[in-house]
Amino acid sequence: MSERYREIEVSGTPRDLGLQLGEAARDEIRGFAAVAMERVQKTIAISPEAALDQARACIPLVAAYASDMLAELEGVAESSGVSLDELMLLQIRNQLRDESGCTAFSLDPSITAGNHSIVAQNWDNDPVLDPFTVVLTRRPEGKPAIMDLTQAGLIAYIGLNDRGIGLCMNTLPAPSRPLGVPHYFTVRAIYESDSLEQAADAVGRAERAIPANILLATPQGPADLEVTVDDVHILRDPGTGIVTHTNHCLHPDLVPINEDFPELIESHPRKRRIDALLVDAPRPLQLEDLQNALRDHNGEPRSICRHANDHPETGFWVSVFSVIIEANTQRMHVSRGNPCENDYQTYTLN
Repeated sequence: MSERYREIEVSGTPRDLGLQLGEAARDEIRGFAAVAMERVQKTIAISPEAALDQARACIPLVAAYASDMLAELEGVAESSGVSLDELMLLQIRNQLRDESGCTAFSLDPSITAGNHSIVAQNWDNDPVLDPFTVVLTRRPEGKPAIMDLTQAGLIAYIGLNDRGIGLCMNTLPAPSRPLGVPHYFTVRAIYESDSLEQAADAVGRAERAIPANILLATPQGPADLEVTVDDVHILRDPGTGIVTHTNHCLHPDLVPINEDFPELIESHPRKRRIDALLVDAPRPLQLEDLQNALRDHNGEPRSICRHANDHPETGFWVSVFSVIIEANTQRMHVSRGNPCENDYQTYTLN
C-alpha cells in the first residue's frame, strides 16, 4: 500500500483561495521555494538574482492575462511568508529549462470499462519534489471546481475540473523566448473551461514563452494540444479511441522541429511502446490494463515506468508519481512513487 498525498481544500474569492492555501501548505510552499533555485541550476547556469528578475518581469504579463490568478498568488505570498517574486519563480521553472519527460495518453469512453473519459501519465521528474506535492481542491466563486496533483505553490498542475476536463502535460522541445505568460497560468485557464474549444482558446490568447504539450480528456473526446510560442495545434483521436504523447512533436506542421532538438529520454521508443500496449489490449480497457501499461519496464531503466540510471543529465529522474484521471466521474487514481512499486490511491473531487 503506497502512502497517500496530503489533501487540501480551499474555497472563495481569489484572495481567499490564496490565503487559505498559504496557511494550509506553508511548510510545503516554503520547502519547494527553498529547493527550486538549486534544482533549476542542475539544468542551466543562472544566478538567483537573474532568475528572480525574469520571474518579476512576468508579473505584468500575468496581470494582463488573468488578474484573479495573480490575486490568488498574492494571497499565497501573504499567508505563507514566501515573496511573490519567489512564488513566480516556481511558475517559471520550465522557462529556465527545468524539464520533465512523461508518457501520457487519453482515451475515449467508448473503449473503456464503465465508459470513463480518461487521461493518464507517468510524471518523470526529480524525486526531491515529492515532499512538496499535495492533492489540492479549489472551489472558486463562480468558476469550476478543480482538483490538482501539484507541488504546493503552483497556480495549476495535473488534474481535473467538475466540467469534464481532465489534464496531463509534458515537456515539448521546441523554440522558446525569454518572457511570456508562464505555462501554468494557461493550464489554470483550461480548468476554467468546459469544452475543448474553450481550452484551446484559453491557451491561444496568452503571450507564451515556452512550448508545452497538454493532453486532455474533454466532453468532446480525447485531444492533445501541441503548444508552441506562436500556435496551438490540436491532435484528435485518429479513429482508435486513443491519443498518446511523449516528448516530441507529432503534428505534421511541427515534426521538422524534432530535428533541431535532442530526443528527451527516449521519447520515440516510449511513444511506440505505449501505443502497442494500448492498441493490443482487449476491449474494453480496464483500469488494471492502464495501470499495467504505466508499470511497463520495456527498455528499463529508460522505460515508461522510469527508474534512476547512469544518464549524465537526466539519470536522477524517476516516475515520481503515476496518475489516471477519470474526468467524467471526477476521480484520480494516483501512485505515489513508481507504479511498479506502489498501489494506486483514489481521490475524488465531488
